[in-house]
Amino acid sequence: MEKLTPQEAIIYLMVMVSASDRDMVDVELSRIGAIVRTLPAFRDFDHERTLDVARACQRWLQRENGFEEILKAAAKALPAAARDTAYALAVDIAVADRQVEPAELRMLHILRDRLELDAATISAIERAAKARHRAL
Repeated sequence: MEKLTPQEAIIYLMVMVSASDRDMVDVELSRIGAIVRTLPAFRDFDHERTLDVARACQRWLQRENGFEEILKAAAKALPAAARDTAYALAVDIAVADRQVEPAELRMLHILRDRLELDAATISAIERAAKARHRAL
């Protein structure tokens, strides 16, 4: 199994959410790029690598057991204090196009379990994402 940095792990999880409905739309891909360029979690990450990391994730997903391997590698790479951040950013990708598909919801449920997040944290993250992406 490959080893990921915490930043790569977050990118992988965002890509997995975006790809979960078999349709990586431009708004989701743009959002991933914006997240990597602007958030403190990626301060020490070379944002020029974002596309290469996303492509590496896609290649890994094509392998036998790739999905499970990525989930294990990502959970291992993320310190406990960053797991809520990873989930929050994955949720942001799911709601970026203002339409969360059933496959994206399933992926988020899987991430909740794998990242071992408590119900209060999950609820707060999801409520905040809905508020940020609400059209007025």
